[in-house]
Amino acid sequence: MAKNLVIVESPAKVKTIKKFLGPNYEVLASQGHVRDLPKSQLGFDAEHGYEPKYITIRGKGEILARLRKEAKKADKIYLATDPDREGEAISWHLSQALNLDGKKVYRITFNEITKNAVKESLKHAREIDMNLVNAQQARRMLDRMVGYRISPILWAKVKRGLSAGRVQSVALRLIADREEEINAFVPEEYWTIDADFMADGGKKPLQAHFYGTKSKKMTLKSKEEVDRILEELKDASYQISEVKKGERVKKAPLPFTTSTLQQEASKTLNFSTQKTMSVAQQLYEGIDIKGNGTVGVITYLRTDSTRVSEEAEKAARSYITSVYGENYVSKGQSAKASGKKIQDAHEAIRPTDLARTPSALKDSLTREQFRLYQLIWKRFAASQMADAVYETSSVKIDGGQYRFTMSASRVSFDGFLSVYAQDEEKEGDSRILKGLSTETALKLKEFESRQHFTQPPAHYTEAALVKTLEELGIGRPSTYAPTITTILARRYVVKENKNLYLTELGEVVNNMMKQAFPSIVETDFTANMESLLDKVEEGTVNWKTVVENFYPDLEAAVEAAEKELKEVKVEDEVTDVICDQCGRHMVVKYGPHGRFLACPGFPECRNTKPYLEKIGVPCPKCGKDVVLRRTKKGRKYYGCENNPECDFMSWQKPSIEKCPICGSYMVEKGNKLVCANETCGHVMAKKEVEKEAEKQEA
Repeated sequence: MAKNLVIVESPAKVKTIKKFLGPNYEVLASQGHVRDLPKSQLGFDAEHGYEPKYITIRGKGEILARLRKEAKKADKIYLATDPDREGEAISWHLSQALNLDGKKVYRITFNEITKNAVKESLKHAREIDMNLVNAQQARRMLDRMVGYRISPILWAKVKRGLSAGRVQSVALRLIADREEEINAFVPEEYWTIDADFMADGGKKPLQAHFYGTKSKKMTLKSKEEVDRILEELKDASYQISEVKKGERVKKAPLPFTTSTLQQEASKTLNFSTQKTMSVAQQLYEGIDIKGNGTVGVITYLRTDSTRVSEEAEKAARSYITSVYGENYVSKGQSAKASGKKIQDAHEAIRPTDLARTPSALKDSLTREQFRLYQLIWKRFAASQMADAVYETSSVKIDGGQYRFTMSASRVSFDGFLSVYAQDEEKEGDSRILKGLSTETALKLKEFESRQHFTQPPAHYTEAALVKTLEELGIGRPSTYAPTITTILARRYVVKENKNLYLTELGEVVNNMMKQAFPSIVETDFTANMESLLDKVEEGTVNWKTVVENFYPDLEAAVEAAEKELKEVKVEDEVTDVICDQCGRHMVVKYGPHGRFLACPGFPECRNTKPYLEKIGVPCPKCGKDVVLRRTKKGRKYYGCENNPECDFMSWQKPSIEKCPICGSYMVEKGNKLVCANETCGHVMAKKEVEKEAEKQEA
């Protein structure tokens, strides 16, 4: 019998695929990449056509030797690496490393590891797509250029072990910009008025919200304005001017892409992007299901497509009809409206068999696998179901020249919500405003006015950062998790309660990148580069053209940075603090958690102390100095030097100025001073304070 060799990436797939194909096929794993650019050098010659120099990855010699041995015996060789650019490149590298010229070599891809999908892929075997390979080669070389030419500058100017990256540096820039925005944010005061009315025959009060005048909406900005309106409304009579009944349709969600899966898993399961991808990989490669053996239970996990195959759609319709009823089946396939290219015509992430419910698999899955599989299963089932329908009602109540409004909704047909919904979506607002008409008499029970302050933009979470990167067209599904993992590992960013915070080290690196390599950290530039890589994949742009156009500008920026950034190198700052072990003046050093004091006599003297940087402001609680401190994870805050006896702390830098309204301390926010007392919220411009101080000095 003819002997066929199938080469996959992961050893976890070998046993499963061999079982599907039978004894006529030998299945072996390459265990990922087998060739790469050398670690010790840039890996290409800019003066000779930018041809990459690939070498065998250390430790892959034995794997390649075994693959060569089996390839010689095989009549046909099927390269079955992952169905994306990187997988295509691995197949090409395998064909080069195994010297497969003259052999019958075919490229096969499958979107799910199931018997039908694997067998069907053999019927559609093709040649290696060099456009995909070249798009991946260009990406790899661009990333190598940025990493290998810029990272040494960071080592020289800050410290060793740092890195820059084409996507990583933009992600850091986004977080740093958001931090600046939050720090400069000045809260604005606003007020709301709620009114409780009793309707004729009603037992419970109806709560309405102040809208404005009958002709336009109003924003209430001060207590004085609220008091004036309440005075005008004191003796007003109230009547319902409009009652409107309607219907609102909530569309079924699209099935998951890599990005939306990472976002939803972060929000609902509290998974990091790395954990989501790791668990999803296990579900894709195969789970040992009792009675069925090892089967892949979800489709390929790196995709930005929401497309669903006709077979999967048909099977889903059949399942939903039998379990929920025909009226729960979607009336039509939703398509993702997107201007960007859908990567490799993949499908969305979905269960390989909708009839394989989470409860049926629970005993075969770990807790994490079960939770993620359940999320994917519910989302896909919901995507194939009918839209939910809400019954809505809205009421306008007029008093004098002013207007109040009420609205309510409740689910009249749950549709996809029967499978996939947030608690608030399921419940809706059950107070459908029944029995109200323009004839209904109303009596005011009471007003309630409340003061509020606008909130700053939220800190990025992993999910929010992934969403922003995707919206800006930066990176690809496979890059989101490693990008976030890298900036956390380098301690440019720390994660606290899901939020990502910039560290001092991250601030230094980001400022340096913005100064010396502005285009690298420019979102439009990076997104445009992704667009060029898409064109390489389409075959409309030569991959070397992209590389040739990028490298000379980068090289010029590197040369300029090597000269101009010399001044930013931080020398050890000598302090007045005397080492109590050897008598030397201690110096400021940088560690993973920020600055600390160390003896310059290291290694003879290893004495260290915490570095407390005074900011020239007395503690509002005890009068001692306020110092700059850091959390264990490296986030900046301001605290009393007398800690732990005094527990004063502030995330914003306190000012020496006192609030003229309530006497509380003020904090700096950009070019403003804001009262730290949230119920006061008084704002002053820094310049006004400085001018006043100058007058007093004069």
